[in-house]
Amino acid sequence: MKRTLIILIVGTFLTISLGSAYAYHSHVGQTGLLYLDKEKAYPGYNLFRGSMSDGTKVTFLTDLEGRVINSWPCYGMPRFVDNGNIYDMGPGIDGKYGLIEMDWNGKVVWKWTIPEDRTDILDAGNKAIHHQKQRIFNKALNAYTNIVISAKFLSHEDALAAGGDPNKARSDSSPDGIIEVDMAGNIIWEWSTMDHVIQDKFSDKPNYVGRGKKISDYPGKIDMNWGRGLRGDFVHFNSIDYNSTLGHIAVNNSFGSEFWIIDHQGSFIPNDPKGSNALAAGPAGDLLYRWGNPSRYGAGAEPSWEYGSSSLGDQQAFFTHSIQWIPEGLPGAGHFLYFDNNSLRPGTTFSRILEINPYDGPMKSGKYVPLMEAGFNYNHVSNQIAWSYQSRDYTSFYSDYGSNMNRLPNGNTYVASSGGGQMFQVTSEGVLAWEYINPCSIEGVKKTIIDPIPRDYNASGFSVMYSKDHPALKGRDLTPTITITEMAARGEFGGITGSRPPKPGEGGKGKKGRKGGKGKGGGGKGGKK
Repeated sequence: MKRTLIILIVGTFLTISLGSAYAYHSHVGQTGLLYLDKEKAYPGYNLFRGSMSDGTKVTFLTDLEGRVINSWPCYGMPRFVDNGNIYDMGPGIDGKYGLIEMDWNGKVVWKWTIPEDRTDILDAGNKAIHHQKQRIFNKALNAYTNIVISAKFLSHEDALAAGGDPNKARSDSSPDGIIEVDMAGNIIWEWSTMDHVIQDKFSDKPNYVGRGKKISDYPGKIDMNWGRGLRGDFVHFNSIDYNSTLGHIAVNNSFGSEFWIIDHQGSFIPNDPKGSNALAAGPAGDLLYRWGNPSRYGAGAEPSWEYGSSSLGDQQAFFTHSIQWIPEGLPGAGHFLYFDNNSLRPGTTFSRILEINPYDGPMKSGKYVPLMEAGFNYNHVSNQIAWSYQSRDYTSFYSDYGSNMNRLPNGNTYVASSGGGQMFQVTSEGVLAWEYINPCSIEGVKKTIIDPIPRDYNASGFSVMYSKDHPALKGRDLTPTITITEMAARGEFGGITGSRPPKPGEGGKGKKGRKGGKGKGGGGKGGKK
C-alpha cells in the first residue's frame, strides 16, 4: 500500500494539554458570523437547518456573512441535487415518512412515501427511514435513483431464532439496512443487515461460524452478538454515500464506530428487483470493507478503561457520523472524510475530522487494505489516516452527536458540529478561516445564547457548504439579502418560508412556499459538494 503522510493538526491524538485549562470559556455566546478571514476562507454557500420556536424547521442558504439567499420548508436532512432543487427526507410528507424534492421557489416537484404494504419497514416506527439519503445515477438503469437508510422490524422471537444471545437479545429491535427507490416510486433493490449476520454460540443455526472457525475468519459478516447484542437498532446507520466510479455504497454504523463498504453495482440486476434482492442477500452483498473498529469482528484489540488509566486498543474512532468520499476534482479526491464525535472514547473526549486513504494503489482500482494490515504509527494511529483536525482546546469544537463536514475547492474543510450549531472552515494546516453559529433555536432566533440547554437548542443538523460552481447554483440569483437575526427583528418570518426572502428595502414578508402534489420531475445527481 502506498504510504501517506499523516499531518497531526496542533494537538491531534494527544490528551488535554495543561494550556487548555486556560482557554476562553463563557456562559454567553454570540450567534451568526463570529470570524472571517477573507484571504483564507473559501467563498462558499452554507446550507443548514434552523429550528423555530413554533416547532417548524427552515432550510437556509446563506453566504459567509450569514446573509440569506434563499429558504425552504425543512423536513430534516436537506441537500441540493444538481438541477438546483432541494432534496429532503423525514416525517410530515403527506403525514408519512418519505422523500421530497422542491424547486428553487419551494414548489414540490417530486415525492415518495413508504408503501403501506411494507409493514416490515413501517413497523420500525420513527426509524423506518432516517438520517440520510442520496440521489445517485444508476449506470445499469441509465437513470437517477435514490438510496435511503431504512430499518426493518425484527421481533424478539425472530432474533433468538436467528442465533441471538438470549442474555443480550431481550426485546424487539430494528436493525438498519438500505433501500433503493426509482423515480417512479418503486423499491428496486434492498440490502438487509440480517442477511449478513454470523454468530459463534449456536452450532445448530445456519449462520454459525463453523467447526474450528472464529468471527475473525469472516470480516465480511456482522457479529450479531457483539457488544449489547440484538436490541434497539443494534446496527445504526447515520450516513450514506455512493461512489459512481466503483459502484460502491458507504454507510456508517455509529454503534460499532466503523464504516462499511457494500458493492451495489455487483449486487444489482436491472429491471429485476427480486433477483437483485436475492443477490444482495448473498455473498455479493457481504461487506467489501470496514474501517474504524477491528475488535468488532475479532481482528483487533478492544479498548479498555479503568480508573487512572485507559487503552484505545486498535480502535481508531469512537462514535461516528457522515462517512463520505471526497469528490473528484477536490484535494484528496477519492479519500474518505469521517466525523469522529469521539464521545465514547476512553479518557478525554474531543471531536475530530479524519481523512482516510484505505487503498492499495489508486481509488479507481477498488483495492481496499484492511486496517490491521495497514499498520500504525508510533502513537498507534492508523497509517491510513492521511490528515486530521481537532481544536487545540478540546471544548472549542465538540459534538457528541450528529455533525458533518465536506472538502472545499481551495483545500479547506467545512465542518458542521451539530451540538451548539457551530459551523466553520479550517485550512489544510488546521488554521481557522471562518466560523458561524446558528441563530435559530427552539426559543426563537437569538443574537446571543445563554448557557443553552438541551443539547439540540440551536442544532444545525447535517449542514453542508457548496461551491459557487456547483451545478445546483449555476444560473441562480445568489444576491444576498439580510441576516436571519435582521429578518427576525423586522418580523419577516414566524414559521416556514418557502421562497426567496425579501431583499433589503423591499419590506413585507417573503412569500410562503406553494404546496404541490406529486410531480414527474426530479432527477439530478445529489450529495456531492
